[in-house]
Amino acid sequence: MSDDPQPLFFNRELSWLAFNRRVLDEACNRDYPLLERLRFLSISGSNLDEFIMVRVAGLAGQVRRGIEEPSIDGLTPSQQLRAIHEQLDILNTDQQAIWHDLQGELSDAGIAVIAHERCKPDIARWLKTFFIEHIQPVITPQAIDPAHPFPFVTNRGMGLLFKLTRVSDGMPVIEMVLIPQSVPRFIRVPGEHAQYISIEQMLCRHAALMFPGFRVEGNGLFRVLRDSDLEIEEDAEDLVRHFRTAIQRRRRGDVIQLEIEEDFDAEAEILLREQLGLDNAIVKKTDGLIGIDQLSDIVGEDRPDLKFEAYSPRYPERVLEHDGDCFAAIREKDIIIHHPYESFEVVIDFLRQAARDPDVVAIKQTLYRAGNQSPVINALIAAAEAGKTVTAVVELKARFDEEQNLLWANELERAGVQVIYGFVDWKTHAKVSMVVRREGEGYRTYCHFGTGNYHPVTAKIYTDLSFFTADPKAGRDAAKLFNFITGYVEPRRTELLHFSPTGLRERLYECIDHEIANARKGRPAVIWCKMNSLTDPDLIVRFYAASNAGVRIALVVRGICCLRPDVPGLSENITVKSVIGRFLEHSRIYVFGNGATLPNGRARVFISSADGMSRNLDRRVEVLVPLRNRTVHDQVLEQVILANLLDTERSWRLLPDGRYERVDRGARPFNLHQYFMINPSLSGRGDALGAGEDVPRLSLRKGIQP
Repeated sequence: MSDDPQPLFFNRELSWLAFNRRVLDEACNRDYPLLERLRFLSISGSNLDEFIMVRVAGLAGQVRRGIEEPSIDGLTPSQQLRAIHEQLDILNTDQQAIWHDLQGELSDAGIAVIAHERCKPDIARWLKTFFIEHIQPVITPQAIDPAHPFPFVTNRGMGLLFKLTRVSDGMPVIEMVLIPQSVPRFIRVPGEHAQYISIEQMLCRHAALMFPGFRVEGNGLFRVLRDSDLEIEEDAEDLVRHFRTAIQRRRRGDVIQLEIEEDFDAEAEILLREQLGLDNAIVKKTDGLIGIDQLSDIVGEDRPDLKFEAYSPRYPERVLEHDGDCFAAIREKDIIIHHPYESFEVVIDFLRQAARDPDVVAIKQTLYRAGNQSPVINALIAAAEAGKTVTAVVELKARFDEEQNLLWANELERAGVQVIYGFVDWKTHAKVSMVVRREGEGYRTYCHFGTGNYHPVTAKIYTDLSFFTADPKAGRDAAKLFNFITGYVEPRRTELLHFSPTGLRERLYECIDHEIANARKGRPAVIWCKMNSLTDPDLIVRFYAASNAGVRIALVVRGICCLRPDVPGLSENITVKSVIGRFLEHSRIYVFGNGATLPNGRARVFISSADGMSRNLDRRVEVLVPLRNRTVHDQVLEQVILANLLDTERSWRLLPDGRYERVDRGARPFNLHQYFMINPSLSGRGDALGAGEDVPRLSLRKGIQP
């Protein structure tokens, strides 16, 4: 190993903050339209909120309990918190600076945000009318004194404290107005030119209407973030009841961060600190906008000229050639669909067709995140109402989707679907749909395996892979997977697939070890992987061993990466890059050269629902799917993962010291998102491939080939 005194691993939390820094930097990327840059700023704010509510809250809890067990990089929880707070201060300062700059550019483009300045009389009249008719009825000013208990402030809740003087007797009064979360944060003023006003500005401008008989001496905005992690009790007898209770507890979790305005009244700040119980919370003073994430309200402005050009995904021609019959297309040959470039509608059509097909006898489906309006749920309900046997594995532990999943589970059960909640200790994260159809004198099983959730909204912005097959081995293995989840029947042997936590890790190790053996024999030895996060220390050490044996490893890790690349004697044969762009890279792909130089048809290619994290390999139900059909195999190897490696316009390289730098665009810049928006896939083309409509080939040495 290396003599480098630095630890073998990067800190997970600091690596995540580095990822959010890359997201924030996209808000400064002038390659993007203005409202898309604002979207990235909003996303960076939402990301930070969740990080504080879950990761920072978890570390703070460890510190409170006196737990000082170090992470894999050697930092104790208290040391991590100190380092995190330093980075949070920098990120928050940069967010405000970027918002300040974007405000000016938005104004120049005809989108103004009204602040403290005076308005034209007609706008002032509209604001007053809107306040009286739409805001005043839903707010409840409350005096803060011994006669009135301090109101509960919900997670992500915002409020205004007003310092008042009663005109009649000069008595000072403090009033609180909690801002209802049902009211938009930014309200659009009617007119040809877009003007927005924040809800807090609307309240402050009309304070005299709220407090007649009082003189307003000052006001201050605050926002609260609470501990939002859910603890699962091992002996929970009723998982549904436990989660309903836990969701209620989360809403009332300990305050982790109080955010206030820089000039917030000192007396009012003391009051908040006392009433909210902020012994261990972060108090952040902001000289700018509180609640950066809510800028998403302005992103919705109807200005196509300030957004990415609209994109309509293609429907797979293979399925259209069979008159839309998904089963016929899959029977002919395996298909892989590349979302969002190819429509998620084909996944929904697969289930809709199953629901109405009289020959379909059973459907089994995993559901991790399905969204608020789910055509997948509707298809399963329709199938059950049509008399088919339908089983749905609904994962209640999908963070921040627990409540929605409980609602879906209730609807499914009312329709006659057999709903299973999986394991208490493990999340069911695998994305599997299984349809059993009567054909001839027997039954055929059709399967869908995905790298992403059955979520129609995220399928338009996440890059994921959907694999359809009627391979009997895949069908038999999928049945074993569902039996494992529903009846705890652990599969002793599988024919094609590998599952975690029972064998997926071991299969990855076997493939890595095979590359190590090839390198030692002087054969080509290559590993390419694409994932969202890489944090598992044992898997990382396996990659280090492969690097030292001479295996060339290229990793595309969008988010957290604890592996330290390019270190002599440790990881000199490993490179790591991150792709951040118009679409969120979400697919998980594992490629092993198998004695050939990549890209080569001999390579072993897998898609998976699992990232390189301990939770995915040891504490979740995941699936690893080998791609054996030649066309499907080549599409993933020679198009999808190769394009990620070739990208120069949206890529960052991880350096040995943990910093990221943008990849040099080069003489021939390559944008993988643009490439896939223009070029259709191999697998979904069908007869079009034989009609001279070939997809431009990619080459490691020369980029795009005609």
